Amino acid sequence: MAANPTPVTETDQDLEKILTSFDSNYVWNYGSVKEGLRELYEKAKREQWNGTTQLDWSTAVDPESEIVPRQMNPFADYAPAQKLNEKEMIRLSHAGISNQLSQFLHGEQGALIVASQLVGAVPWMDAKFYAASQTMDEARHVEVFARYVNEKLEWEWPINPNLKELLDATIMDSRWDFKFLGMQVIIEGLAMAAFGSLWKMTTEPLLKELLKYVMKDESRHVAFGVLALRDHYKGLSAGEMRDREDFIIYACELMRNRLAGGEVARAMGWDVDEVTRVIMESESGQLFRSMLFMRIVPNLRKLGLITPRVREAFEKLDIIKFEHFDTDEQDRELGLA
Repeated sequence: MAANPTPVTETDQDLEKILTSFDSNYVWNYGSVKEGLRELYEKAKREQWNGTTQLDWSTAVDPESEIVPRQMNPFADYAPAQKLNEKEMIRLSHAGISNQLSQFLHGEQGALIVASQLVGAVPWMDAKFYAASQTMDEARHVEVFARYVNEKLEWEWPINPNLKELLDATIMDSRWDFKFLGMQVIIEGLAMAAFGSLWKMTTEPLLKELLKYVMKDESRHVAFGVLALRDHYKGLSAGEMRDREDFIIYACELMRNRLAGGEVARAMGWDVDEVTRVIMESESGQLFRSMLFMRIVPNLRKLGLITPRVREAFEKLDIIKFEHFDTDEQDRELGLA
């Protein structure tokens, strides 16, 4: 007889509770009342996938190999990094990719929580259908990223404080449209850009295939946010619009500063403030961070949210240049369209 498995228990360190409060809506009109959402829901049903069977987990992955080419390392301009020996360079590369994928993992858990909230909060039945399908998508994303980080990379990092702050703000806000703005438009949009960038750079076959599956889901999730919020901001009062402007500016400033290398610097024994300054000021660091917004800015334009105040903030962040970026073309380039 097989031995009974050891039960999995949660410790206080494994759990964190936050207080949430938002209105949940029954919808007694079961017809299609929001153009485009039913088609998106049908697409979501067709494109469901099983991460256990459709990804080849037997693929051998050396966590210390160049999963991302070394020349793409964001620390390339940092003098102490240039003095590392080969063993130390391997540790730096391992730290960088494991931290990046750990943040993907934690972000997907946040998306799972928000999607489940949207099932109750959204005021159209078609949107409830789609939010339910997205909840399943996000559960699958958490599953596959957790497995890759822990089984293949063997190094899971805590959540970045800036990412955690934005996830908390999105989860805890009582207004359903803020949940769409924070998660579907900003966080998912940033994730799509980061996933696409990593997919292009990596040659590791399991990670490449995993990212391709996840990106197909995420492109629908971003479309869900744009469809659900379309026309919603017409006719808002000046005060209501200012609340949305404040949130957009806050979220984008927070995310632009998220990938400044502090956690990896600490693991390498470097001065965190110095590393952050070097990466923030480096040409490659500025380019990479700005490119993360190539999907967010055009979608905010489609929603009528590039107001003069938001435009001014985006000019300071050097991301307004993406206002007319063709996201459909990038989807075609990534094989998602």
